[in-house]
Amino acid sequence: MIAHLHGELARVESDYVVVDVHGVGYKVHPPLAVIAQMPRIGDEVKLLVCTVVKEDSITLYGFADESQQSMFELLLTVSGVGPKVALAILSALQVDTIVNAISSESFLELNSVSGVGTKTAQRIVLELREKITTLVWTQAARKSMGPEQQVLNDAIEGLVALGYNRNDARAAAEYALKSASDKRDTAAIVTSALKMLGKG
Repeated sequence: MIAHLHGELARVESDYVVVDVHGVGYKVHPPLAVIAQMPRIGDEVKLLVCTVVKEDSITLYGFADESQQSMFELLLTVSGVGPKVALAILSALQVDTIVNAISSESFLELNSVSGVGTKTAQRIVLELREKITTLVWTQAARKSMGPEQQVLNDAIEGLVALGYNRNDARAAAEYALKSASDKRDTAAIVTSALKMLGKG
């Protein structure tokens, strides 16, 4: 699955953008606030991505930061909330506003979003009020980390997702990070770690 895109902004429309990555154009649907902040056509752009696969389509949803991406994915866990509704909520409300609404069990803020009925808003609050605490804690924990620690953690999780056990993944990622020229390039560190794991 596509986790992020880094390329050239090729097109901006009212509800989607196209990112050109080495000659391949990816159509991505970000929240409206993210679309409004896009750079000029031809400029570099980076988006975190959530890939939603259905029987008849594969759709990419793009986000400016991890809090937006995490909230989108969390909203999708609510019964009756699909990608369009989740995107509408993130287009109308800031992540902090959504978190506060759920934490305080105030569904009226969510109900004010076009396309979100009263029952859906109440269900979001009911189903996410406990999960939202975990999300807030995770974000706070990541903010307290240094950038290198975040990269290391991301690299380890990436290697584990590829089937390596956590201890081997940690050892390889730590070695790769120490020898890396750019200690913030997670992809390069994962690639380097994979080469070491392949020799093992």
